[in-house]
Amino acid sequence: MNHELRLSNRQETPTGSDSCVDPGATLTIRADGPYKVAYLVNHYPKVSHSFIRREIRALEAQGMAVMRTSIRGWNEPLPDARDEEERQRTRYVLKNGWSGLLIAVLRAALSRPGRLIHAWWLATRLGWRSGRSIAYHWAYLAEACVLGHWMHQEGIAHVHAHFGTNSTDVAMFATVLGMARSYSFTAHGPEEFDGPRALALTEKIERAQFVVAISSFGRSQLMRWIGPEHWHKVKVVHCGLDDMFRRTTAQSPPAVPRLVCVGRLCEQKGQLLLIDAVARLAQRGVDCELVLAGDGEMRAQIEDRIVRHSLHGRIRITGWISGDQVRDELLAARALVLPSFAEGLPVVLMEAMALQRPVVSTLVAGIPELVVPEECGWLVPAGDVESLADAMQQCLETPVDRLAQMGQAARQRVLQRHDVDQEARKLYGLLAHATDEGRKVV
Repeated sequence: MNHELRLSNRQETPTGSDSCVDPGATLTIRADGPYKVAYLVNHYPKVSHSFIRREIRALEAQGMAVMRTSIRGWNEPLPDARDEEERQRTRYVLKNGWSGLLIAVLRAALSRPGRLIHAWWLATRLGWRSGRSIAYHWAYLAEACVLGHWMHQEGIAHVHAHFGTNSTDVAMFATVLGMARSYSFTAHGPEEFDGPRALALTEKIERAQFVVAISSFGRSQLMRWIGPEHWHKVKVVHCGLDDMFRRTTAQSPPAVPRLVCVGRLCEQKGQLLLIDAVARLAQRGVDCELVLAGDGEMRAQIEDRIVRHSLHGRIRITGWISGDQVRDELLAARALVLPSFAEGLPVVLMEAMALQRPVVSTLVAGIPELVVPEECGWLVPAGDVESLADAMQQCLETPVDRLAQMGQAARQRVLQRHDVDQEARKLYGLLAHATDEGRKVV
């Protein structure tokens, strides 16, 4: 069933805002059966972004049509076949290079010159405040011209971005251009929380139809940067678990003294501190094998630290691995250890707990909302190597039957709080309402 609606672009905007202008201009939206939305991610698919794939597919299972769009990510190796399948379904803004951007900008200049001028002024103003070259924001505007053209072609009114960084800039500019009616975004942290002013987080939230936080902590950090009149926009929707982790047959933790850390090898994950903690355990005579599952920009430094502590026989780095391999590494370990300095709410914690593995992690961000100390794991102050080593030692010395009890409690808690279908229903409702608002006939 096709419906064609003529929507006026007149709307009330705050005094002095740069939002949509051109009174009397119209936008044609074709409503083809189910709700249709665009998803925008800076880099998709990506090994560390499997939660976005799960979210999209859960929305589709409930009847929503999702146009996948990404700025980049069309030519990198992917260990997971499901990510490769996603790549084939994704449109890439930069795939045609600068010529594709230039054509999109010229098209916008001819079809909506007034809106393009206002969008350019907004991009320039935000670029001045960002601490980066204004040229970056002009590039985001050009990318918005590409995204907006696709949305206009497909009759899609609303775009949802993941991460409150450049992908949300692009989504916001698409609405100022009038090519999208509205946008929303999911803020994960810690990037958004570390640089809210440079990212223009306040303006992005105020202009958005709604904003998703993945934990109560995340919601509180977003609320800090907006007035109380905008607090109602910030909703909590948890990341959901993959069926592979929800339905895996329970297995008791092994007796071997093995721990696994899963994640990008980067400063915020704290792996250097973890190497130091393993060295402390070795000095105490505590047997410990550590698997670092992942890869990243700090791999060379981590390998150097391993050599410096003479731990090459105790620590193994896997490089990037698939979701199936992550599951296997978690099942082969007594517990997950994640000594993060900064986080949102790590999906790997949910995956480990779903596999009935206790966790050792830090008292940061949304982690204490999920992990109950002594019930399903251990939590330590971030940056405290002695406390981290103590918690790891407690885990390694805990009898297997007690670890199994903790693992069962962990599984029950995470399945209750992070059911992908339940969380997708929340998001579906928000996206459907946003789309309905965009389709209203004035």
